[in-house]
Amino acid sequence: MSPSAGVFDTHVHIIVPEITRGHGGGEGWRPRVVRDGGRQRIEIGGVEVRSVRHEFVHPGGLLAETAAAGSDRVVLCPFVGLLRYEADPRDALESGGIQNAALAALARAHPGRVAALGTVPLQDPALAAQELGTAIRSGLAGVEIAASVRGVYLGDDRFRPFWEAAETLGAVVFIHPTTRGFDIPAFARYHLANAVGNPFETTITAADLVMSGVLDAHPNLRIILAHGGGAILALRGRLRHAYEQVEAAQVRLRTPPGESLRRFYFDTIVHDGTLLRQFVAYAGADHVVLGSDYPFEMGVERPADQVRALELSEEDEQSILGGTALRLFAPAGA
Repeated sequence: MSPSAGVFDTHVHIIVPEITRGHGGGEGWRPRVVRDGGRQRIEIGGVEVRSVRHEFVHPGGLLAETAAAGSDRVVLCPFVGLLRYEADPRDALESGGIQNAALAALARAHPGRVAALGTVPLQDPALAAQELGTAIRSGLAGVEIAASVRGVYLGDDRFRPFWEAAETLGAVVFIHPTTRGFDIPAFARYHLANAVGNPFETTITAADLVMSGVLDAHPNLRIILAHGGGAILALRGRLRHAYEQVEAAQVRLRTPPGESLRRFYFDTIVHDGTLLRQFVAYAGADHVVLGSDYPFEMGVERPADQVRALELSEEDEQSILGGTALRLFAPAGA
Protein backbone atom coordinates (compact mmCIF):
# COMPACT_ATOMS: atom_id res chain seq x y z
CA MET A 1 0.00 0.00 0.00
CA SER A 2 1.20 3.48 -0.76
CA PRO A 3 2.04 5.40 2.44
CA SER A 4 0.13 8.37 0.96
CA ALA A 5 -3.22 6.58 1.15
CA GLY A 6 -4.05 7.90 4.62
CA VAL A 7 -7.64 7.58 5.79
CA PHE A 8 -10.04 7.30 2.85
CA ASP A 9 -13.77 7.54 3.61
CA THR A 10 -15.64 5.99 0.67
CA HIS A 11 -19.21 6.73 1.81
CA VAL A 12 -19.91 10.47 2.03
CA HIS A 13 -23.10 12.02 0.66
CA ILE A 14 -23.53 15.53 -0.67
CA ILE A 15 -26.32 17.60 -2.19
CA VAL A 16 -24.36 19.74 -4.62
CA PRO A 17 -25.43 23.40 -4.49
CA GLU A 18 -26.04 23.47 -8.23
CA ILE A 19 -29.21 21.37 -7.91
CA THR A 20 -30.82 23.29 -5.07
CA ARG A 21 -33.62 25.74 -5.70
CA GLY A 22 -31.46 28.62 -4.62
CA HIS A 23 -28.89 27.97 -7.33
CA GLY A 24 -30.97 26.39 -10.08
CA GLY A 25 -34.53 26.52 -11.29
CA GLY A 26 -37.71 26.09 -9.33
CA GLU A 27 -38.60 22.54 -10.37
CA GLY A 28 -40.36 20.56 -7.69
CA TRP A 29 -37.72 17.85 -7.57
CA ARG A 30 -35.01 20.30 -6.53
CA PRO A 31 -34.13 20.31 -2.81
CA ARG A 32 -34.98 23.40 -0.83
CA VAL A 33 -32.30 24.39 1.66
CA VAL A 34 -33.11 26.85 4.44
CA ARG A 35 -30.44 28.21 6.80
CA ASP A 36 -31.67 29.09 10.27
CA GLY A 37 -28.67 30.42 12.12
CA GLY A 38 -26.20 27.56 12.15
CA ARG A 39 -28.87 24.99 11.32
CA GLN A 40 -29.73 23.73 7.84
CA ARG A 41 -33.16 22.45 6.91
CA ILE A 42 -33.50 20.42 3.73
CA GLU A 43 -36.81 19.67 2.07
CA ILE A 44 -37.32 17.39 -0.91
CA GLY A 45 -40.77 17.15 -2.41
CA GLY A 46 -42.13 19.11 0.55
CA VAL A 47 -40.78 16.57 3.06
CA GLU A 48 -38.03 17.58 5.46
CA VAL A 49 -34.99 15.31 5.66
CA ARG A 50 -34.67 14.99 9.43
CA SER A 51 -31.79 12.52 9.66
CA VAL A 52 -29.02 14.99 8.75
CA ARG A 53 -26.48 15.79 11.48
CA HIS A 54 -23.75 17.60 9.57
CA GLU A 55 -23.19 20.01 6.70
CA PHE A 56 -24.82 18.51 3.63
CA VAL A 57 -24.73 21.17 0.91
CA HIS A 58 -21.71 23.46 1.29
CA PRO A 59 -18.63 21.61 -0.02
CA GLY A 60 -16.14 23.58 2.06
CA GLY A 61 -18.02 22.87 5.27
CA LEU A 62 -18.40 19.22 4.38
CA LEU A 63 -14.69 18.80 3.68
CA ALA A 64 -13.79 20.59 6.91
CA GLU A 65 -16.07 18.35 8.97
CA THR A 66 -14.84 15.11 7.41
CA ALA A 67 -11.25 16.24 7.93
CA ALA A 68 -12.02 16.97 11.57
CA ALA A 69 -13.41 13.43 11.82
CA GLY A 70 -10.02 12.09 10.74
CA SER A 71 -10.46 11.52 7.00
CA ASP A 72 -7.72 12.59 4.60
CA ARG A 73 -9.69 11.66 1.47
CA VAL A 74 -13.38 11.22 0.72
CA VAL A 75 -15.56 9.78 -1.99
CA LEU A 76 -18.50 12.12 -2.56
CA CYS A 77 -21.74 10.69 -3.92
CA PRO A 78 -25.31 11.95 -4.36
CA PHE A 79 -28.06 11.68 -1.77
CA VAL A 80 -29.92 8.56 -2.86
CA GLY A 81 -33.21 10.47 -2.70
CA LEU A 82 -32.03 12.49 -5.70
CA LEU A 83 -31.27 9.59 -8.07
CA ARG A 84 -34.82 10.10 -9.42
CA TYR A 85 -35.60 6.62 -10.71
CA GLU A 86 -39.30 7.45 -10.50
CA ALA A 87 -38.92 10.19 -13.13
CA ASP A 88 -38.95 9.96 -16.89
CA PRO A 89 -35.48 8.73 -17.90
CA ARG A 90 -34.69 11.88 -19.86
CA ASP A 91 -35.65 14.06 -16.90
CA ALA A 92 -33.44 11.94 -14.64
CA LEU A 93 -30.64 12.22 -17.19
CA GLU A 94 -30.88 16.00 -17.09
CA SER A 95 -30.93 16.32 -13.29
CA GLY A 96 -28.26 13.66 -12.98
CA GLY A 97 -26.09 15.55 -15.43
CA ILE A 98 -26.21 18.60 -13.19
CA GLN A 99 -25.07 16.52 -10.23
CA ASN A 100 -22.39 14.71 -12.23
CA ALA A 101 -20.88 17.91 -13.58
CA ALA A 102 -20.75 19.45 -10.12
CA LEU A 103 -19.24 16.33 -8.54
CA ALA A 104 -16.61 16.03 -11.27
CA ALA A 105 -15.73 19.70 -10.72
CA LEU A 106 -15.24 19.07 -7.00
CA ALA A 107 -12.93 16.15 -7.74
CA ARG A 108 -10.88 18.33 -10.11
CA ALA A 109 -10.76 21.18 -7.60
CA HIS A 110 -9.50 18.93 -4.80
CA PRO A 111 -7.08 16.42 -6.33
CA GLY A 112 -5.82 13.93 -3.78
CA ARG A 113 -8.62 14.91 -1.41
CA VAL A 114 -11.84 14.17 -3.31
CA ALA A 115 -13.00 11.39 -5.60
CA ALA A 116 -16.61 11.30 -6.74
CA LEU A 117 -19.37 9.01 -7.91
CA GLY A 118 -22.21 10.25 -10.07
CA THR A 119 -25.63 8.96 -11.04
CA VAL A 120 -27.23 7.45 -14.14
CA PRO A 121 -30.91 6.94 -15.11
CA LEU A 122 -30.98 3.22 -14.33
CA GLN A 123 -34.71 3.00 -15.09
CA ASP A 124 -33.45 2.97 -18.70
CA PRO A 125 -30.44 0.61 -18.56
CA ALA A 126 -29.27 1.30 -22.11
CA LEU A 127 -29.32 5.04 -21.49
CA ALA A 128 -27.62 4.44 -18.13
CA ALA A 129 -24.83 2.50 -19.83
CA GLN A 130 -24.31 5.37 -22.27
CA GLU A 131 -24.28 7.98 -19.51
CA LEU A 132 -21.84 5.91 -17.46
CA GLY A 133 -19.29 6.39 -20.21
CA THR A 134 -19.90 10.14 -20.15
CA ALA A 135 -19.48 10.17 -16.37
CA ILE A 136 -16.18 8.31 -16.49
CA ARG A 137 -14.83 10.60 -19.21
CA SER A 138 -15.72 13.63 -17.09
CA GLY A 139 -13.47 12.39 -14.29
CA LEU A 140 -15.91 10.55 -12.07
CA ALA A 141 -14.72 7.20 -10.70
CA GLY A 142 -18.08 5.56 -11.28
CA VAL A 143 -21.64 5.86 -10.01
CA GLU A 144 -23.86 5.31 -7.04
CA ILE A 145 -26.97 3.25 -7.79
CA ALA A 146 -29.88 2.20 -5.61
CA ALA A 147 -30.43 -1.40 -4.55
CA SER A 148 -33.67 -1.53 -6.52
CA VAL A 149 -35.21 0.41 -9.38
CA ARG A 150 -38.98 0.79 -9.27
CA GLY A 151 -39.11 -2.41 -7.19
CA VAL A 152 -36.83 -4.43 -9.49
CA TYR A 153 -33.58 -5.76 -8.02
CA LEU A 154 -30.24 -5.49 -9.77
CA GLY A 155 -29.76 -9.09 -10.91
CA ASP A 156 -32.65 -8.75 -13.34
CA ASP A 157 -31.71 -9.28 -16.98
CA ARG A 158 -32.89 -5.78 -17.95
CA PHE A 159 -29.80 -4.34 -16.22
CA ARG A 160 -27.26 -6.44 -18.15
CA PRO A 161 -26.31 -3.55 -20.53
CA PHE A 162 -25.38 -1.45 -17.52
CA TRP A 163 -23.26 -4.19 -15.93
CA GLU A 164 -21.49 -4.85 -19.23
CA ALA A 165 -20.61 -1.16 -19.52
CA ALA A 166 -19.48 -0.95 -15.89
CA GLU A 167 -17.07 -3.85 -16.34
CA THR A 168 -15.73 -2.57 -19.67
CA LEU A 169 -15.15 0.94 -18.28
CA GLY A 170 -13.67 -0.23 -14.98
CA ALA A 171 -16.23 1.90 -13.15
CA VAL A 172 -16.75 1.68 -9.41
CA VAL A 173 -20.43 0.95 -8.68
CA PHE A 174 -21.60 1.80 -5.18
CA ILE A 175 -24.90 0.11 -4.25
CA HIS A 176 -26.96 1.96 -1.64
CA PRO A 177 -30.47 1.18 -0.36
CA THR A 178 -33.31 3.37 -1.56
CA THR A 179 -34.14 4.39 2.06
CA ARG A 180 -37.83 4.10 1.19
CA GLY A 181 -38.36 0.87 3.08
CA PHE A 182 -40.88 -1.85 2.44
CA ASP A 183 -44.61 -2.17 2.85
CA ILE A 184 -44.15 -3.99 6.16
CA PRO A 185 -46.08 -2.60 9.16
CA ALA A 186 -43.29 -3.30 11.64
CA PHE A 187 -40.96 -1.04 9.68
CA ALA A 188 -43.14 1.94 10.59
CA ARG A 189 -42.00 1.63 14.22
CA TYR A 190 -38.78 1.96 16.22
CA HIS A 191 -36.72 3.23 13.26
CA LEU A 192 -36.76 -0.30 11.83
CA ALA A 193 -37.26 0.99 8.28
CA ASN A 194 -33.71 2.29 8.46
CA ALA A 195 -32.01 -0.01 10.99
CA VAL A 196 -33.36 -3.19 9.37
CA GLY A 197 -35.04 -2.19 6.11
CA ASN A 198 -32.05 -0.45 4.51
CA PRO A 199 -29.56 -3.30 4.98
CA PHE A 200 -32.31 -5.80 4.15
CA GLU A 201 -32.77 -4.20 0.73
CA THR A 202 -29.04 -4.38 0.05
CA THR A 203 -29.02 -8.02 1.15
CA ILE A 204 -31.74 -8.89 -1.36
CA THR A 205 -30.04 -7.19 -4.29
CA ALA A 206 -26.64 -8.66 -3.42
CA ALA A 207 -28.13 -12.16 -3.32
CA ASP A 208 -29.94 -11.47 -6.60
CA LEU A 209 -26.70 -10.37 -8.26
CA VAL A 210 -24.93 -13.51 -7.05
CA MET A 211 -27.58 -16.11 -7.83
CA SER A 212 -28.49 -14.58 -11.21
CA GLY A 213 -24.89 -15.05 -12.30
CA VAL A 214 -24.11 -11.37 -12.90
CA LEU A 215 -20.80 -11.56 -11.05
CA ASP A 216 -20.05 -14.88 -12.75
CA ALA A 217 -20.58 -13.30 -16.16
CA HIS A 218 -18.70 -10.11 -15.24
CA PRO A 219 -15.92 -11.13 -12.86
CA ASN A 220 -14.11 -7.81 -13.11
CA LEU A 221 -16.97 -5.69 -11.79
CA ARG A 222 -15.99 -3.39 -8.93
CA ILE A 223 -19.07 -3.22 -6.71
CA ILE A 224 -19.12 -1.72 -3.21
CA LEU A 225 -22.04 -2.69 -0.97
CA ALA A 226 -23.17 -0.09 1.56
CA HIS A 227 -23.54 -0.90 5.25
CA GLY A 228 -21.39 -4.01 5.07
CA GLY A 229 -23.68 -5.56 2.48
CA GLY A 230 -26.50 -5.87 4.99
CA ALA A 231 -26.88 -9.51 6.04
CA ILE A 232 -25.48 -11.06 2.87
CA LEU A 233 -22.40 -12.58 4.51
CA ALA A 234 -24.50 -14.01 7.34
CA LEU A 235 -26.54 -15.81 4.67
CA ARG A 236 -23.59 -17.23 2.75
CA GLY A 237 -24.19 -20.71 4.17
CA ARG A 238 -27.83 -20.75 3.11
CA LEU A 239 -26.95 -19.55 -0.39
CA ARG A 240 -24.29 -22.24 -0.67
CA HIS A 241 -26.69 -24.93 0.57
CA ALA A 242 -29.40 -23.80 -1.83
CA TYR A 243 -26.92 -23.91 -4.72
CA GLU A 244 -25.84 -27.43 -3.78
CA GLN A 245 -29.26 -28.88 -3.08
CA VAL A 246 -31.97 -27.01 -4.99
CA GLU A 247 -32.26 -27.03 -8.76
CA ALA A 248 -33.88 -23.60 -8.91
CA ALA A 249 -30.78 -22.06 -7.31
CA GLN A 250 -28.53 -23.53 -10.02
CA VAL A 251 -30.32 -22.10 -13.06
CA ARG A 252 -27.95 -19.19 -13.74
CA LEU A 253 -24.96 -19.61 -11.44
CA ARG A 254 -22.00 -21.58 -12.81
CA THR A 255 -19.75 -21.53 -9.72
CA PRO A 256 -20.46 -21.75 -5.97
CA PRO A 257 -21.96 -18.49 -4.62
CA GLY A 258 -18.98 -17.88 -2.35
CA GLU A 259 -16.85 -17.10 -5.39
CA SER A 260 -19.20 -14.27 -6.36
CA LEU A 261 -19.59 -13.02 -2.79
CA ARG A 262 -15.83 -12.54 -2.52
CA ARG A 263 -15.87 -10.27 -5.56
CA PHE A 264 -17.90 -7.63 -3.71
CA TYR A 265 -16.32 -4.83 -1.69
CA PHE A 266 -17.92 -4.08 1.67
CA ASP A 267 -17.86 -0.83 3.59
CA THR A 268 -17.24 -0.82 7.34
CA ILE A 269 -20.58 0.65 8.47
CA VAL A 270 -21.83 -2.28 10.58
CA HIS A 271 -21.60 -0.67 14.06
CA ASP A 272 -20.12 -3.81 15.64
CA GLY A 273 -16.44 -4.61 16.05
CA THR A 274 -16.90 -8.37 16.32
CA LEU A 275 -18.89 -8.43 13.10
CA LEU A 276 -16.36 -6.23 11.33
CA ARG A 277 -13.54 -8.62 12.29
CA GLN A 278 -15.57 -11.45 10.77
CA PHE A 279 -15.98 -9.44 7.56
CA VAL A 280 -12.24 -8.99 7.31
CA ALA A 281 -11.63 -12.68 7.99
CA TYR A 282 -14.04 -13.74 5.24
CA ALA A 283 -13.70 -11.09 2.54
CA GLY A 284 -10.12 -10.04 3.23
CA ALA A 285 -8.88 -6.56 4.04
CA ASP A 286 -8.41 -6.00 0.32
CA HIS A 287 -12.20 -6.10 -0.08
CA VAL A 288 -13.21 -3.95 2.90
CA VAL A 289 -13.27 -0.15 2.61
CA LEU A 290 -13.80 2.55 5.18
CA GLY A 291 -17.17 4.32 5.29
CA SER A 292 -18.94 6.85 7.51
CA ASP A 293 -22.37 7.46 5.86
CA TYR A 294 -21.80 11.16 6.47
CA PRO A 295 -23.88 13.32 7.21
CA PHE A 296 -26.59 11.04 8.62
CA GLU A 297 -27.50 10.07 12.16
CA MET A 298 -27.03 6.36 11.38
CA GLY A 299 -23.48 7.03 10.25
CA VAL A 300 -20.18 6.71 12.09
CA GLU A 301 -18.67 9.88 13.53
CA ARG A 302 -15.02 8.77 13.45
CA PRO A 303 -14.85 5.69 11.23
CA ALA A 304 -11.08 5.24 11.34
CA ASP A 305 -11.17 4.96 15.13
CA GLN A 306 -13.50 1.96 14.88
CA VAL A 307 -11.08 0.19 12.56
CA ARG A 308 -8.07 0.95 14.74
CA ALA A 309 -9.92 -0.46 17.76
CA LEU A 310 -10.01 -3.88 16.06
CA GLU A 311 -6.24 -4.26 16.60
CA LEU A 312 -5.72 -5.94 13.23
CA SER A 313 -2.34 -6.47 11.67
CA GLU A 314 -0.77 -3.24 10.47
CA GLU A 315 -1.09 -4.37 6.86
CA ASP A 316 -4.81 -5.17 7.17
CA GLU A 317 -5.53 -1.99 9.09
CA GLN A 318 -3.83 0.21 6.52
CA SER A 319 -5.60 -1.57 3.68
CA ILE A 320 -9.02 -0.91 5.21
CA LEU A 321 -8.22 2.65 6.24
CA GLY A 322 -7.15 3.65 2.76
CA GLY A 323 -5.06 1.26 0.70
CA THR A 324 -7.92 -0.72 -0.82
CA ALA A 325 -9.88 2.44 -1.61
CA LEU A 326 -6.84 4.08 -3.15
CA ARG A 327 -6.52 1.19 -5.59
CA LEU A 328 -10.25 1.24 -6.39
CA PHE A 329 -10.43 4.97 -6.96
CA ALA A 330 -7.07 5.54 -8.63
CA PRO A 331 -7.47 7.53 -11.86
CA ALA A 332 -7.52 5.48 -15.03
CA GLY A 333 -3.99 4.70 -16.16
CA ALA A 334 -2.47 5.58 -12.80
